[in-house]
Amino acid sequence: MSRGETRTGWGLLAPTLTIVLVVVVAPILWTVLLAFQRVRVIDLRRKGLFGSFTTQNIERVFGSPGFWDTLWTTVAYTVFGVGLSIALGLAAALAVRRPFRGRTLVRASFLLPYIAPVVGATFVWQTMLNPEYGVLNAWGTKLLGWDRPVDFLNQVSGTFLGMHVPTALITVIVFEGWRYFPFAFLFLLARMQALPRDLEEAALVDGATLTQRFRHVVLPQLLPVIAVLTVLRFVLTFTKFDDVYLLTGGGSGTEVVSVRVYDFLTSRGDIGAASAEALVLAVALALFVGVYLRLVRPR
Repeated sequence: MSRGETRTGWGLLAPTLTIVLVVVVAPILWTVLLAFQRVRVIDLRRKGLFGSFTTQNIERVFGSPGFWDTLWTTVAYTVFGVGLSIALGLAAALAVRRPFRGRTLVRASFLLPYIAPVVGATFVWQTMLNPEYGVLNAWGTKLLGWDRPVDFLNQVSGTFLGMHVPTALITVIVFEGWRYFPFAFLFLLARMQALPRDLEEAALVDGATLTQRFRHVVLPQLLPVIAVLTVLRFVLTFTKFDDVYLLTGGGSGTEVVSVRVYDFLTSRGDIGAASAEALVLAVALALFVGVYLRLVRPR
C-alpha cells in the first residue's frame, strides 16, 4: 500500500476515531482518574484531571458495609434473570415454530414486554403486585388460600413451600426474565427457522420422541446462539439500573451495584467513591466475560 493510500485510509477513519475517543474513551479514562482521587460534587470544578491520587476510594469500596452483599445480589440477579429470560425465550420460540392460525399475531404479542417503555411496564407491575388493590393478591387470597396479601416489592423475605425465599429479589428477577425474554425469542426463532428439516425427519422415522428430538437434534444446533445470548444478556443485566430502581428503589434486598453507585453519587455527593465503585463493577464484569471467553475458545 502506498503512502498516499495510507493517508487516505486514515483520513476516512479519522471522523469515526474522533467520535469514539470523545464519546467512549474519554469518559472511561476520566472515571478511572476520578476513582483514585478524593473528589466530591462541591469541589469538582476546582479539581484538575491529575490531582492527588490515592487508593482510599478503592479501600472504602471493599471495606464499606454492604458491598459484598450488593455484589452477590448483583450476581444472583444477573445469573437467574439471564437464565429465566433465555428459558422463556426458548419456550416461546418452540411454541410458535410450526405454522398455525394467528401465529403472526402471537409472535407480535411476544414482543410487547421488550418494546414497552420501562416506566410503563414497572408501573403496571407495581399496580398488579400492590398488597392492597393488586390483582395478584386478590386472586391469591380468594383462589389460592393465601392467609394475607404479599408485598412482593417491599418484603425482604417470605416463606414458599416451607422455605425462606428473598421475596423482593425474586420479584425483580421474574420481571427481568419477563421483560427481556423477547430478546432471546427473536434470536432463537431466527435460528430455528434455518434448522435443516432432514435431521428431525430422520429422527422421527427412527422412532425418536418429541423430547428426544429436541434434546439430541434441535438443542445442539441452538447452543452457539444460546452462548452468544448468555454473554450479551449477562453484560447488559450486570449493569442494569432502571428496572430495579423503578420497581423497588434498591430496597428490600434488591440493591445491585449500579443502584449503589447512583446512591453514592446522589445522596453522598462522593464522585470519587462512585467512580471507584463503577470501576470495581467494570473489572468484575471483565473477569466474568474473560472466564467465559476462555471456556468457549477453540481447542
